Formats: sequence, C-alpha cells, structure tokens
Amino acid sequence: MNFEPRELIMPLHSEGVLSDRSGLIVIKPCKEAEIEFYQSTSSHPHFAIYIPTFMGTLSLSSNGDSTSASDADPFNFTRTATMVPTEAGSAIPLESSHTIAQAPVVESAWAPSNGGKISTDRAVVLANVAAGFKKPNILDVKLGKRLWDDKAPPAKRVKLEKASEETTSGSLGLRIEGMRTWHDGEKVDGEVDGLSFKDGYKVYGKHYGRSLLAETIRQGFEDFFLLDRGAAAKGLPRKIINRFLEDLDGLLYVLEHEESRIYSASLLFVYEGDKETLKSALAAETEEEDDVNGAGYNETHEETHEEDDDDEGGPPAVQALKLIDFAHAEWTPGQGPDENLLHGLKSTIKVLEGLLKSS
Repeated sequence: MNFEPRELIMPLHSEGVLSDRSGLIVIKPCKEAEIEFYQSTSSHPHFAIYIPTFMGTLSLSSNGDSTSASDADPFNFTRTATMVPTEAGSAIPLESSHTIAQAPVVESAWAPSNGGKISTDRAVVLANVAAGFKKPNILDVKLGKRLWDDKAPPAKRVKLEKASEETTSGSLGLRIEGMRTWHDGEKVDGEVDGLSFKDGYKVYGKHYGRSLLAETIRQGFEDFFLLDRGAAAKGLPRKIINRFLEDLDGLLYVLEHEESRIYSASLLFVYEGDKETLKSALAAETEEEDDVNGAGYNETHEETHEEDDDDEGGPPAVQALKLIDFAHAEWTPGQGPDENLLHGLKSTIKVLEGLLKSS
C-alpha cells in the first residue's frame, strides 16, 4: 500500500497529512495523547458514531528504520510506515489495501485542522469523511469559548484567550475556521475580494471566519449553504440543513451523557456541492426506502445482498457531519459533561435553525 502527500482541501488542512491514492483514508501525524484518545473511543460506541472512523495507527520514520508492535510487512511512501495493531489487537488489514488502491479516485480528502506540522513519528489512520462525494462542500467550525487545555503553557493560554475574545469563539462558543463551496468554475483561479477561487471552488480562509461577529455569523453559514442574505432556506438547502440538524441533535444527546473535556475540536460539515449529483443521491435514498417498505423481509434481504455484490461503491453520499481534532481531549469520569463544548454545539444548532426562517 503506497501513500503519498496530496493536495488536501484548503483551508481544512494540516501540514504533513497524507492520503492513499483513492482518497478513502487520511493519515494524520499526531502526538500520543491524541492516539490514546482515538483508541479509547472503542469504549464509547455512541460517541464513536460521530467521529471519523478510526482504523488504527501507523509508525512513521524518516530514516527507514521504523519499528512496530506487529510483524506486518512495511509499505513505503516518502517515509517508511509500519502497521501497528489497534487496541483490540488486530492490525489494519493489508488485504483491504488492495481494494483501496483500486478504488475510483475521489477529488478531495479532508484533513484535520488543528494546526501545522508537528514533530512525531506516530499517526492515526482515519476514514476520509469527504470520500463518496463528487464535489464536496466543506465547513470547519471550531467549538468552545475556551480553546486551551490544562496542560497549555501560560503564553499559549494568553494567545488563545485573546483569539477567543476577538472572535465569535468568545461570544458564541463557535468560530468558522474555513470552508469551501463548489461554484462550477464560474470564477477563474485566483483571488477576488479577499477570497480565493481554485478548481471551481470558492475558498474561505480562517481570516474570513475571524471577521464575523455574533450579529453576522449567520452570513457565514448562508455562504456555506449558498443562501440569499436573510432569506429562509428552501428546496435542497433546506433539506440538507434539516439533515444536519438531526445529526447535531444526536451528537448533543451523546455529549450530554459523556464526561469529557475536549478543547479546540471542530465540527466538520460535508455535503454534495454538485446539484445534479445531490438530486440523484436524494432520489436514490427515496427509491431505496420505497423498495424496503414495499417488500417482505426475505425478498429485501436477498435483494440487498445481490446489490452488495454488484455495487461496491454504495449509494451516492448526500451529507456528513463529524466531530474532529482531539489533540486536547480526555475522558473525565465524575466531572460531568463538557459544558464548554456543549455551548458551541448549541450555538451552532441555533444558527442552523435560524436559517430555516428569514431574518
């Protein structure tokens, strides 16, 4: 299995993040604390539903002398990567790597957004949330008024507190870190009015999100869902927003029943940006529901297995929501839910609910 650096989605990127050629997985270098948190999510199955699928860990080495806790064969990219067993004791299966290598290439891979390149020889392997979309529209929303954990040095605390006070992190507990929306190549590559256009996408950097106020945060989400200013969402955007609200309500319920402290995490919103593909994906879902509702158990069960054999790609993706970035996360039994994270999540729900009404 060969991995190579990819041009990952901007501004949702971290230096050094890798992907395989298919774009179905991302490989994120990280410190031991984040690896341990991902490994611990197997004991929190309801929480695990709302994060990118954790597939295991890799040991990275720049000199080719990579060491591993398993005897799996190494596979090479610019650096040597060796398979490391997951907490359950099984390494990421090499046999599945052949399927990944032969899968259709997807246009983009998302990447966790919590900063630049870090010094580490370890990485987590995650499912790419943007896989399965033809033209993924992506939004990264950082959660929490407090963005630093208890281990942060004083200088970093001061810096992050200032960033929070000067942005909607302080007033709302959320901040748009970046986003990109598909505009079908209506602008040539380059910059217009402080925004960049690349490969048919309009790209909003972190400065865009930091320029928004509590009174104007709605505009940022209107830009993501391609809505007119102040107008209530209708048609396809309304359907997508309602689906995101269902996911957000589910995540809210889970976090209210977990005891954790998660600082500087983000919500990753993804939905299909190509309108015709989105319509087809929604129609396919409706057709599938009609087939299930109109058939008996045995008939549906048999047809499902036949479809699985013939269609390895599955139905087109419509939208996805995941909580990402766990460099500053831990479980805290006995300390109650994470009110800092919940504050940002509730604010996000309130903003999306507002989009369903005219302002």
